Amino acid sequence: MIAVIIASVLLTSCPHVLPFLQQASIAGYPISIFFIVVNEFCERFSYYGMRAVHVLYGFMSPVYLIATCLTPHLSLLLAVHRTIVYLSIVYALGQVVMAVSAIHDITDTNRDGTPDNMTLHVALSMLGLILIALGTGGIKPCVAAFGGDQFQDDQEKQRSTFFSIFYLSINAGSLLSTLITPILRAQECGIYTKQECYPLAFGVPAALMVVSLLVFIVGSGMYNKTAPQGNIMVKVCKCIAVNIVLLTCKYERHEFTIISSLMVLKVLFLYIPLPMFWALFDQQGSRWTLQATTMNGNFVSVSAASRCTVNPILILVLVPVVDSIVYPLIAKCRINFTPLKRMNVGMFLAGLAFVAAALVQLQIDKTLPTFPSSTEGQVKFINMINEKVNFTAGDNGISLDAFTASEDYLTFDEPFHLNLGPGANYPISVPDGTRNTIIIVQDIYWLFCLQFKDFAAKPDKGANAIRFLNGFHSALNVTLGEEQFGNIVNNNMSQYVNVSQGLAKFQIKNDVGDVCMYEQTLGFGSSFTMVIPSTFAFGPNCADTIRPIMDISPNSVHMALQIPQYFFMTAGEVVFSVTGLEFSYSQAPSNMKSVLQAGWLLTVAVGNIIVLIVAEAATLEDQWAEYLLFASLLVFVCIVFSFMAYFYKYIDPTKIEAQFTQLDPEEKEKRKSLEMTRKESHGGGRKGSDSSSDNEKVKQTRI
Repeated sequence: MIAVIIASVLLTSCPHVLPFLQQASIAGYPISIFFIVVNEFCERFSYYGMRAVHVLYGFMSPVYLIATCLTPHLSLLLAVHRTIVYLSIVYALGQVVMAVSAIHDITDTNRDGTPDNMTLHVALSMLGLILIALGTGGIKPCVAAFGGDQFQDDQEKQRSTFFSIFYLSINAGSLLSTLITPILRAQECGIYTKQECYPLAFGVPAALMVVSLLVFIVGSGMYNKTAPQGNIMVKVCKCIAVNIVLLTCKYERHEFTIISSLMVLKVLFLYIPLPMFWALFDQQGSRWTLQATTMNGNFVSVSAASRCTVNPILILVLVPVVDSIVYPLIAKCRINFTPLKRMNVGMFLAGLAFVAAALVQLQIDKTLPTFPSSTEGQVKFINMINEKVNFTAGDNGISLDAFTASEDYLTFDEPFHLNLGPGANYPISVPDGTRNTIIIVQDIYWLFCLQFKDFAAKPDKGANAIRFLNGFHSALNVTLGEEQFGNIVNNNMSQYVNVSQGLAKFQIKNDVGDVCMYEQTLGFGSSFTMVIPSTFAFGPNCADTIRPIMDISPNSVHMALQIPQYFFMTAGEVVFSVTGLEFSYSQAPSNMKSVLQAGWLLTVAVGNIIVLIVAEAATLEDQWAEYLLFASLLVFVCIVFSFMAYFYKYIDPTKIEAQFTQLDPEEKEKRKSLEMTRKESHGGGRKGSDSSSDNEKVKQTRI
């Protein structure tokens, strides 16, 4: 990479080579495009690398929104190229500050591995996030539009393909950073104490952002740059205000400005329904992830990092397939598959993905245990006596063999009496909304009970909640690798420990150092109570007497059933999002392309808000019903968007601009005559100003 940068600098610095490079192309694409694509890849690697290890990236959203809204105005004043460079510097500085904030040794004067001035590190981290949000929100609307500007009018096909390549670079950077950055974080580093290497995890994205900036600057000599034209929106507002006050509209003077704004407003109006697509799309990382934790994922890791890679992997596969196979086949069938029709199909596919998610959820719900409601409590009984016990719990008669448990939980909505026999009648109160285990033990003369609280939901992230019940006559210490269950005294329960899927090897030790190894194969999302009975004895066969009691069954619906919903959603994204980028560019005048790109990005942000509003307003108890609600809303949006698209007329901004920049002499003369006639009709024809008016009109025709 460094060698390429040095070579590029040497080439672009040569005055004889630079004009050749500006006109040269590779496979029909301008050379400058490759600098922009590499820049976007490095920038996305930097952003998603930071996001993969920082838990507060959501804090960036308000700043990102502000930057996205303001940057188009800035690009009109400074030119797009300078805007990208300046804000990339801010972006890179934010990444560097973030990496510095992760170095604990800066303020660790007592060398205990913990910063002594945590406020400084938090402040640096927040400052870094703000700078990153300003940078990424600022350059995001500009880079895609700037890439489209590099093509000539006769390169429409290459420009269309560019947006697909651009989208590929985004997802390639996202995929690699999401996989690599957690690995970097897992390394141990530090001057005084070895800890997870967050400085490295943030430092590599910072370095990639610096590389991104350098790559973009190196290609500066080859870019097709548009000169800044001032703030068009301000000009339009000023023109309207002046005309309202004076009641004299010099339409021709501001004609192109007004037409440009109307062109943009027409497209922005068309974007009003589009946030609903992103409302569904963003649930891949929230509700679909939660759905995955209730499924059997024995064919793939269910870690957050691996789930985040599904979408970019599918993007890298589907974008070339759709571009080189699907669209050409549709064209051969002579179907007029316009950009707005593509976007509508993309939204329909996203709705289909949520229908598939609802069907999967229905299958999951059939396998989930019945957890207590907010007005109920549930109880399971375990017999810790080495003989059969018959007893009653409320109106329920129960019989348990030695060291066994009741098959399922009993549900109670009010306190009940547990009758274990003569002189052993106990009032039991179960807190609402909880699951509990009551163990039956024996003292010298009578039976009594002990109550423990259980898990009342599926364990998080597909883990298995494991605990040990010690019926042995002495205290035991149980460990699983570095995980500690604690010192468990007689007739007591250990704390829960989350154990991952696979073969778990537990070590059980007593106070004199005797050791027993116990193995248990675990699935996903289960909960077990491992009963160590009073008959337990250390020795070669010590594990045979330990009895696992399943409180929550492992997930049984296979995670492979999520593949269709991810496929439909990603296919919808390819058809919808890539087309949206291209459409936003093609329908915008040259001086407002960043404005439309910003409008497109704002639909993404509004989609995030819609998720919160709909989820809070719906208050549906069943997740499958919520999925169908979102699917129905998107289908409704598809219908509305179809009507809006039907009445939308595609334009060619280049031809419209040409009408104002290359008027023939007769047209110029007509406009001058028209202007003079209007002045005379208003009684304002001052002869002394005729010459200046003529000069002014000539300037107006050259807008």
